[in-house]
Amino acid sequence: MLLKDQDTGKLVEVLSLGDLYSPRHDRVAGRLHYGEEPQDPAYFDKGKLRFASGEPLPRCWTDPHYRDAEVEAAHHHGKAA
Repeated sequence: MLLKDQDTGKLVEVLSLGDLYSPRHDRVAGRLHYGEEPQDPAYFDKGKLRFASGEPLPRCWTDPHYRDAEVEAAHHHGKAA
């Protein structure tokens, strides 16, 4: 998958999709795409990666607590019943 580094605007080929999809991983292994030669793999901060369109990554890929409020509300609702 190709994403864009928001700081440089360069494309990053993500080499570890499992890390990308996991909200518990802050970084992903990838390779910058520029020039004629493939660049060496490096780690990239997921918070600085965007889709090529400029949209941010889904919150469920970046925030391990993205459902905490929903779970808490369901827990309290269940106790009230």
